[in-house]
Amino acid sequence: MDLGAYLRERIRTIPDWPQPGVRFRDITPLLLDPRAMRALVDSLVWRYMDPALRPDVVAGIDARGFILGAVVAFELGVGFIPVRKQGKLPFDTVSQSYALEYGHATVEVHADAVRPGQRVLLVDDLIATGGTMLAAYQLLRKLGAQVVEGAAIVDLPALGGSAALRAAGLELHTLVQFDAPA
Repeated sequence: MDLGAYLRERIRTIPDWPQPGVRFRDITPLLLDPRAMRALVDSLVWRYMDPALRPDVVAGIDARGFILGAVVAFELGVGFIPVRKQGKLPFDTVSQSYALEYGHATVEVHADAVRPGQRVLLVDDLIATGGTMLAAYQLLRKLGAQVVEGAAIVDLPALGGSAALRAAGLELHTLVQFDAPA
């Protein structure tokens, strides 16, 4: 069995959550399975050990991107940057706003989180519309980072996020694809 199929079997689909018509892809069963979690982490660590993709630091997006991003950073022996929702960081921050279906949101990092030219791997659990990852990508670039790639466990291509991220210049690596809308 290939890795994507193995991981996909451990992702639970919850219909009509958080609202009717949405099919939420829940990664918590995957995280609970130690063999699946090890396979997931190992596949990313091996990918990003390649000198062409190796980051100086990993940035994880609030909140589930923290789980995977911090573990991958630890295994690679590099630092970790939390990309937080607005108002959650205690020091000087730089922010980037983005559109939601109804309204706007903002992500932030500490102003000293990354140095110009540093190679950053951007990690989240899932790509849906791509808004949060795009904002994080723009924010890191605003600080002068070279974002080597965006990585996520799940891609929901029908929602257009991965296409929008690639169109913005962000290379992507995902492990599981669900073709039906989320």
